[in-house]
Order: sequence, then structure tokens, then C-alpha cells
Amino acid sequence: MRYFSITNKKLSGDFKDALFNGVADDNGLYIPESLPRFDKSFFEAQMNYSELAFEMMRPFVGDFFNSSELLKITDSAYTFKTPLVLLRKNVSILELFHGPTLAFKDYAVRFMARCMEKLLDKKITLLVATSGDTGSAVANGFLGLNGINVIILYPSNRVSDIQEKQLTTYGRNVSALEVMGSFDDCQRMVKKAFSDDTLKGQLTLTSANSINIVRLLPQSIYYAWAWKRLNTRNMPVVFSIPCGNLGNITGGIIAKRMGVPIKKLIASTNANNVFPHFLENGEFIPKPSVQTISNSMDVGNPNNIKRILSLYDNDIKKIRKDLIGWSFSDKHIKEKIKKIKSKKDYILDPHTAVGLLGVQKYNSIQKKDTCKIVLATAHPAKFGDIVEPIIEKKIKLPIELLNTMKKKKKSTKIPAKYSALKEFLIN
Repeated sequence: MRYFSITNKKLSGDFKDALFNGVADDNGLYIPESLPRFDKSFFEAQMNYSELAFEMMRPFVGDFFNSSELLKITDSAYTFKTPLVLLRKNVSILELFHGPTLAFKDYAVRFMARCMEKLLDKKITLLVATSGDTGSAVANGFLGLNGINVIILYPSNRVSDIQEKQLTTYGRNVSALEVMGSFDDCQRMVKKAFSDDTLKGQLTLTSANSINIVRLLPQSIYYAWAWKRLNTRNMPVVFSIPCGNLGNITGGIIAKRMGVPIKKLIASTNANNVFPHFLENGEFIPKPSVQTISNSMDVGNPNNIKRILSLYDNDIKKIRKDLIGWSFSDKHIKEKIKKIKSKKDYILDPHTAVGLLGVQKYNSIQKKDTCKIVLATAHPAKFGDIVEPIIEKKIKLPIELLNTMKKKKKSTKIPAKYSALKEFLIN
């Protein structure tokens, strides 16, 4: 399997190149030269999550791992449950928050970290911008790995208290930079570091953001898993995905291309609506992100729009056949959290609530029977300061979060200037 740059298809690399470089030599995002196609019987076969991951990832790793090695990676990465919860008739919630950091990023990062650990042959610096959950998943996944320094940039006062504690309390080979700006500032600074030739001469940089294709590929697996877990598969299946940097929905596009029987993917966003606007008008107009209660989705210039365009040959008509999207206000998010707790005794985090609002909107325009699956991206306890006043009830903290909240925050504050990041990296 080769991976080529979406901006110059003459530039390509193998799995190891894509894994460690993050981007191609021209700073273009990598995309696989082809996507394997499985027939429906494959997805109907009896497999646990690790076995499904092994089969779906095997075509992408080439000769870098034999079958035994790859199965060890998937077995050790996926040691937690992934339940599909029926919320009401034909609407289910795929709970992707039972990993060590209680967020969906664990699924991709744990696979990626194990691949890097096996193939590492020199010291690297892992540079990551996070709007909340990516940073904690990366910190946990790469903690203590020899030869890998992890630098996490996060926007000051724009992540939840628990998210911040998860980002800033690991120590060892993990450093947290508290940027006095937005997530878009963090992402801009990281992008500039990767294009800085003088910095490249001093450090070997790589990324665990969704700009890295090996971060994205494992996110296709849980779409197949959700479809396998449905009690009935005799009607079309629609997924609603809370969207920020568009990595999660790109994983859904890849899953659909690989044969998972998906009718439609709903891009559900908060007030940061650049992608729904693009789907409606065909114009991608980045703009500064606005702060919302679903902070992990506060992205005004999502990276993976370029990958999505490449996958669909820059044809908006092709994109619209598979994707539809809407944005929702904090007011509607709060109302949905309160209503679901009252009617179903189920607690949503602010991001999953956006996904459920997408289902509600879809139902209002699509009258045919479909199975809807919402990706639940984080445990509600991670956003207790937001959710508890809405539902008027305390959320019990999982033991992982209780232990984290007892630790002392350790971060380095820097201005939202690339020069500050460069100085930190060099020193």
C-alpha cells in the first residue's frame, strides 16, 4: 500500500513514511492509493472488535507487520467494550467512551502508538494541537514510550476542567503548552512547525492529529462494528457524527468505501458551521472559531476538508450523495441534553447531543424508515460543569477521572505566536 500527497500525487510513501512523517514532503495530507473493498458477508461474520480491526487494518500496513504482530497490536489496543445502546426505536448510541481517557480518540491513538513503538528507529517529537480529547488520548497512549517526546498545544480556558487535568498531569515524556488563543491558533502553529525547514534540521517532527492518516484509518473500524451490532439490518443505516476537525466523519467515508453498508453520513456541528455551509453552498470559507459548550468541536478551519475533497475528486455533487450536515446552537444542545435525561434517563455529553440533534433534523426531512446511529464521542462526566446544571444532578465520576482530578496541573503558557512554539521546541 502506498500513500500519496493530495496536493501532488507524484509524492508518495509507504505505511512507515505516512505514520512517522504525518504529512508528505510538500506538506500535503496523505491518502491511501486505494481502499480495500469487503463484501457484506465479511461484516456479517462473527468477530470480536480486535479481530475486526486486524482484518480491516491489514491491507494498510503492508509488510511492516506480519499477521501475528498485527494481531498483538489490535489485541492490546482494544481491551475495552464498545456497546451499542438502543435509545428509542431505530435510534442507537455507539458509546465510544470506554477507553482509558473516556473519549473516542482512544480507538485511533492506541493503535497508532503501538505501531510507532514497533517501528521506531530514531528519536521523534510528536506535536499535537487539541481542542480537548485528542491531547489526553495522545498523552495516555504515548506515555513512557522511549524515544518519543510528546508536545501538546491546547487553547487556554477553552477545554473543560477535567480535559485540562487529563492534558497536564502526565509528565515524563509529555509536555503541555497552554496557548493563549483558540484551537485554530494551536493548529496553525503546529502546521507552521511542519513547514519550517530550519526546525526540520534540528528535530524529527510527527503528528498524532487527524492530519496523520494512520490516526484516521482505525476510525473506520467502529462504523463496521456498530453495523454488526444492530439487531436488524433490513433497513438503510445512517450515522450522525459530531464534527470538528472532520477526522471522525472522514473515517466514516473510508468505512463506506470499504463496504460498510452506510446510506448516509450526517455531519452534525455546533455553531462552528463552516462544513454544513460548504455542503449547502459548495463554498468552503474558513473563519475564526467561536467558543461553545461542545468545545472539542470548536474548529473554524477543519484540516480534513482537503482529504474529503480529494476522496470525492473535488466534486460537491458526489459529496452530497453521501454527506448531509447541519449546525446547532448551545441553546438547542442544552435542551436536547435535558430532554433525553428526562424522557430516557440517559445522560448525553454536549458533543453527542449535537449528534442526536442531527438525527432529529434528518428525521424531519427523511420520512423513509432508517436505522440511525449516533457516535457518542465522550463520557458526560468529562463535561460535568456543563451537563450537571442542565440535568440538575451530579454525574458520578469514573475512577479514572477521580484519580486524575487529584493530580497537579503542570503546563507552560505561551502566546498564540509560532515564534513562541519554535523557541520551546528548540530549547
